[in-house]
Amino acid sequence: MPLSFALDLAARFVLLPVLAVQALSVRKHARKLPEPEGARHGRSGAGPLIRVLIVGDSSAAGVGVAHQRDALSGQIEATLGTDHDVAWRLVAKSGDTTGQTIRRLEAEEGDTFDVAVVALGVNDVTHGVPLWRFLTNQRWLAALLRKRFGVRLLVLSSLLLMREFTLLPQPLRWVLARQADRFNTALRAQSDRRVDIEMIATTFEGDGVAMAEDGFHPNGRIYQLWAQEIARAIRARHLV
Repeated sequence: MPLSFALDLAARFVLLPVLAVQALSVRKHARKLPEPEGARHGRSGAGPLIRVLIVGDSSAAGVGVAHQRDALSGQIEATLGTDHDVAWRLVAKSGDTTGQTIRRLEAEEGDTFDVAVVALGVNDVTHGVPLWRFLTNQRWLAALLRKRFGVRLLVLSSLLLMREFTLLPQPLRWVLARQADRFNTALRAQSDRRVDIEMIATTFEGDGVAMAEDGFHPNGRIYQLWAQEIARAIRARHLV
């Protein structure tokens, strides 16, 4: 066991009463933003056809903005649509862990997509899913996307930086952020072994970059920058 992980476990044990109280308080008092309005599938743009499936949790669903055109799906459509005919579908639900997303996709009508964009992990951290289970579920998810939906490229997003989640009080924020960092490191190591997986970082800086008003979800500017990183990863693979 790495020394840093052992120290974190010790700190969590000492802080457990405080962490439990803070977690209950956050769940009770947190402002719950709705998923944005707008279609969850569409087609637009001009150029070679590329079919994109977007799956995940509330960040994939676009919580933090009012309409899907400003959310991750709409920003991907707009960014790729400058040089592609983009056909897309969104399968995402606030609160979903990786395991819940797998079950949601199993109930979806099968279709064929070139790319799957995956945004998951934060709820795995907040729900206390062990790292080994998270990685196993990520492998199952990737296999499902390949087999059921014909996906040729998976674009995985790293977990959003939980140290920026102003909703969370300290030390709860620090503890969850440390776990998210471990998830990111392990997921990248696992993903690097597959040629059909591209993992992108979700660390964004610049004017207008901030969390939404709930202190837990991205704002429109983050979704825009995020979509640009996804588009770069897709274009680099020359899928069409």
